[in-house]
Amino acid sequence: MIDKELLDILACPACKADVELKENKIVCTKCGKKYPIRDGIPIMLIDEAES
Repeated sequence: MIDKELLDILACPACKADVELKENKIVCTKCGKKYPIRDGIPIMLIDEAES
């Protein structure tokens, strides 16, 4: 699982907005992109995101 402190410092690489954890993905609160988490590591690459 992702640590709360890590979530607090992460930002969406596409629009720089805050992110939150939903359904085991990191989700941008502004543009809605969903970034996967693999082996407990958030993959914050725009190419890996789901719209």
